[in-house]
Amino acid sequence: MAIEKFVGLDVHAATIAVAVAERDGGEVRVLGTIPNQEASIRKLVGKIGPVGSWKACYEAGPTGYVLYWQLTKLGVPCVMVAPTLVPVKAGDRVKTDRRDAERLARGLRARDLTPVWVPDAAHEALRDLIRAREAAKQDQLRARHRLGKFLLRHGRRAPEKMRAWTDKHLDWIRKEVKFEQFAQQITVDEYLEEVLHQAQRIARLEAAIEEAIKKAPEAMRELVAALQALRGVAKLTAVSIVSEVGQLSRFATPRQLMAYCGAVPSEHSSGERTRRGGITKTGNSHLRRVLVEAAWSQRQRPLLSPTIRLRQEGLSAEVVEIATKARHRLHRRYGRLLARGKTKQQVVTAVARELAGFVWAIGVAVERQAETRKASA
Repeated sequence: MAIEKFVGLDVHAATIAVAVAERDGGEVRVLGTIPNQEASIRKLVGKIGPVGSWKACYEAGPTGYVLYWQLTKLGVPCVMVAPTLVPVKAGDRVKTDRRDAERLARGLRARDLTPVWVPDAAHEALRDLIRAREAAKQDQLRARHRLGKFLLRHGRRAPEKMRAWTDKHLDWIRKEVKFEQFAQQITVDEYLEEVLHQAQRIARLEAAIEEAIKKAPEAMRELVAALQALRGVAKLTAVSIVSEVGQLSRFATPRQLMAYCGAVPSEHSSGERTRRGGITKTGNSHLRRVLVEAAWSQRQRPLLSPTIRLRQEGLSAEVVEIATKARHRLHRRYGRLLARGKTKQQVVTAVARELAGFVWAIGVAVERQAETRKASA
């Protein structure tokens, strides 16, 4: 059935503004605002027309994928679009829910909108768990900063050669750091308790991630294992990549994956002038962060460590070959850029961009191998 109508939805926590654009052009009609409830959505589907004759879209945002799954369950084709890439007329200074819905309907009809990937239930669940751990790590850093700055402000310094935040260091704070003032002693005790609490929270989340990987679909487990063949990509990094990206073969080229994580250079060129700047940072920041962290390990000599050798056991020869090529190429890349006078941050960012290409190559290889096994079964 051909698509006759294009529906734009401006979604909020409590309401949804609805606008419809007909296929043959003309003005966009505004149907009004409905409550963001399943019953109201069902009623809207019946009001617009037969399922399959129209298509809907709305912007990705804090309301998540609930509406997407509700519409697709009812048989309505739905697209989530990138809000920063929705075309806006220059000089348009009026923004309302109604106008936003009209803009989405018009853009969907003109095919001017950029869709975003919608994860399935397994990827979304794993991503939520990974991001919960990331939030816990940030909270742990803040708690450590509060305690460390408090001790520094009062001249309490740990003995030399004692590494910060080890069990020995925390035990020194607990037993040796005492204050005469009751209020200050309570303060340091509370700060220390928060640091210990965050450590326990991270340990619980990491144990939950281990269990979640075991219960994940086989395709996800295979990809997580294969990505660990790369240097600097341990289990948590591999799980983060898989949960944030999903199916790697949905990117036609490795450059598309690099752009997805915002690691490609920005550019402002006109005529004969070419000007390139820093990376765009417009993509998935979570993915970019773990790739940059993994890229730091490429500064070491490209030897096959016992840890990496163990992680490569049972993997296909193709995956091991890609990982070996990545280990040597990225190390050479790091050294050459450093010799050219680039800062370490610039070098690591460039290496992380190339590492994304090897992640793509391994992902495509694993998915192709899985398809081959499925076809021969």
